[in-house]
Amino acid sequence: MSRILIAEDEPRIAAFLEKGLKANGFTITVANDGSDALEKALGNQFDLLILDLNLPHQDGFQVLKQLRGQGEQVPIIILTARDDIEDKVAGLEEGADDYVTKPFRFAELLARVRARLRHQTLSPVKEERVLTAGDILLDLYTRQAQVADCPIKLSAKEFQLLETLMRHPEQVMSREQLLDRVWGYDYDPGSNIVDVYVGYLRKKLGGDRIETVRGMGYRLCP
Repeated sequence: MSRILIAEDEPRIAAFLEKGLKANGFTITVANDGSDALEKALGNQFDLLILDLNLPHQDGFQVLKQLRGQGEQVPIIILTARDDIEDKVAGLEEGADDYVTKPFRFAELLARVRARLRHQTLSPVKEERVLTAGDILLDLYTRQAQVADCPIKLSAKEFQLLETLMRHPEQVMSREQLLDRVWGYDYDPGSNIVDVYVGYLRKKLGGDRIETVRGMGYRLCP
C-alpha cells in the first residue's frame, strides 16, 4: 500500500484529498504547513508527496528546494492555485515531477498519482550515491556535479537529465524516453524541450560528451 504525504494548509482541500485517496487504497499523512511537511518528508519513507505552494512557515518552493538539496528523491506533484507559467517552470526546474493547478478534477489527479507511482515501480532509483562517466561525477546526495574535478552548476532538470544519461552510458536514449524519465508527463509532440536542455548540458559539460544519433536520440559518451 503506497504512502502519500499531503502538504496542504486549507483544511477543506486536505480533507477532500485524504478521503479520496484513502478510498483508493492509499495510506495518507497530512502536513498543514511547510515546516511540518519538510520534517515529515525527511523523517519518514513516503512513496509520493502532494505539495501546495502557498504554505505557512515555509512555502512549497522552499520545501521542494530543501528536499531535493538533501538528496530526497520522493516523487512530488505540486497542487496549487498558482497557475502562472513562471511558477510552473520554476516548480519543474526545482525538481517537481508534475504540476497540477486548482481547481482540479480528482479523477485527473488520481490518474497522475497512479502514473507517477507506476513509473517509480517500473524504474526504481538505484542506491548509488555517486555516478561517474569518464571525468564526469554526479553526487546524488549533495546534488553536485563535477567535470574533470571542476564543479559545475546545474538546474534541477539539467541534473535529472544528466543523471538519466549517466545511468545509461553509451546507450541511445530517445527523446520520448528522456521526456518520460525527466519531465514525467506528456508534452506537446512538437516540443523541443529535450533538445534545449541537451544544449544547456553541452555548454556546461563540453560539446563532445553528448552525441546526437540522427533519428534516434542522444547518447552520453564518457
